[in-house]
Amino acid sequence: MREFPRQDNSVPHAPAPLTGAEIIWATLAGEGVTAVFGYPGGAILPTYDALRRFPIRHVLVRHEQCAAHMADGYARASGKVGVCMATSGPGATNLLTGIATAMLDSVPILCITGQVSSRVLGNDAFQEVDITGVTLPVTKHNFLVDRAEDIAPTLRSALQIARSGRPGPVLVDITRDAQQASALFDFDAAQPAPYREHPMIRAREEQLQQAADLIQRAERPLILSGHGVIASGAMEQVRTLAERAQIPVALTLLGLSSFPASHVLNLGMMGMHGESWVNRAIQQADLLIACGMRFGDRVIGKSTSYARNARKIHIDIDPAEINKNVKVDVALTGDLRAVLERLLPLVPIRQDSGWLNTIHSARGENAVRDIQNLPDNGHLYAAHVMHDLWRVTNSECIVVTDVGQHQMWEAQYFKHEHPRSLLTSGGLGTMGFALPAAIGAKLAHPEKEVWAIAGDGGFQMTAAELATLAQEGLKINIAIINNGYLGMVRQWQEFFYDRNYQSTPLVSPDFVKLADAHGIAGRAVRTRGAVRAAVDEARSHSKAFLLNFIVEREDAVYPMIPAGNSLDEMIRRPAAGEP
Repeated sequence: MREFPRQDNSVPHAPAPLTGAEIIWATLAGEGVTAVFGYPGGAILPTYDALRRFPIRHVLVRHEQCAAHMADGYARASGKVGVCMATSGPGATNLLTGIATAMLDSVPILCITGQVSSRVLGNDAFQEVDITGVTLPVTKHNFLVDRAEDIAPTLRSALQIARSGRPGPVLVDITRDAQQASALFDFDAAQPAPYREHPMIRAREEQLQQAADLIQRAERPLILSGHGVIASGAMEQVRTLAERAQIPVALTLLGLSSFPASHVLNLGMMGMHGESWVNRAIQQADLLIACGMRFGDRVIGKSTSYARNARKIHIDIDPAEINKNVKVDVALTGDLRAVLERLLPLVPIRQDSGWLNTIHSARGENAVRDIQNLPDNGHLYAAHVMHDLWRVTNSECIVVTDVGQHQMWEAQYFKHEHPRSLLTSGGLGTMGFALPAAIGAKLAHPEKEVWAIAGDGGFQMTAAELATLAQEGLKINIAIINNGYLGMVRQWQEFFYDRNYQSTPLVSPDFVKLADAHGIAGRAVRTRGAVRAAVDEARSHSKAFLLNFIVEREDAVYPMIPAGNSLDEMIRRPAAGEP
């Protein structure tokens, strides 16, 4: 990874007069920010001019949406706040999809936008948009700053808001004249008041005891592990609870990697494309312990028939999620790790009652199989690719997926052992997420192997970031699952629209040639026997590498719960022998 020379790496520690633009960078540097993803423009140009004084790496994106996705990937991989930057008007509005992606998945990012000078605000000046108004529904909070002296305290407050409580995106819009004016910069004086949870957002002792009593009496309990387990850093506490009471664990899509895939208590993914025995176990359970998950529609299916025989314990930091989609019996509000640390001493140790064996016996031929030894029928399926990626990398990498069929196949066939090893857009389902988010993840962890896995449709939405990848000199491996369709939409057309493949067949460029045009090596793979060698070649290459996997065109993800159906009303996987 190449280093960027700086004219002056000093950051003022004592109060000093600085321009507002300099205060932006000095505040970020003081907060430990080392990378910012952005795109310059007129209203933010004073800030870009001041960057040369500060030890922060700026990554020039090719589209502002991707700056937000890169900040998002950085945050998901590192657990820190990711930072992106854009100019006013179209630069700011281009961030919107990335901000919404972070909002729905509770990812802490800070978006800094330039704004026209305060003297022309509200006059429809060139590239003026009320970005705080536009982003109000998809930010945790936002600010408009029009004075240089307010920049440091606002940015420090914004960072605190982004990472505290339930994490989320915060936007700070700064007028051009505030960037150009001067003020006294005092980093310490700009520190916000310490974050303190609201006194009502704390599980009471009697509620903890009620939860412990339900766990003790349950014969068929399940833990539902969501993204909040990772956000809270509660992986050890969830594992301790599962092992202490011998409770199987089912995971949401964003919860994958929160519990080791190889653990005997790990059942796998639940929900619309979760495995049949996992969804059946939820329907048969007499107790659900929901940890940091929000009972989204893709998880519960038809709400009126969801786990009707189960008592429910919901542990979540956001009171707004309690009883929103599913009525629960015991609500434990607060930081998940802190709540579990209080709950665990109340939960007695017990031996397996046979419930786990009952669940495993239901797998049968419906399981996602180890397809390593299935005969090669001449077809390359996406499942083969995911399986071999998992086998070759031994789970020792960060996988960033786009959205669609390949996302679900990755969730089924790639076994994640370590937290923050799967980064994907869940709540918003944003196509184009993989490549830019992988760049952010690589900046967060330059020492780790990073794979961006995308469909041929989603990849083309942000393929321009190949130029960013080349310019930054990052070693990222790209796997395109190329089936010539908008695959998940085509699958819905197959199942529910009489195979009317309207507007889903997709003509794509030669992705290997496209990569080569950016100075990135690559190769196409068309047979199952060539997958592992191609993966090995990509991994051993010293620079970024693209693999274009030409897979079966009309393959489908199984099982599938049609929208509005119950968890036990699944379209099942076809005959054995197929992945």
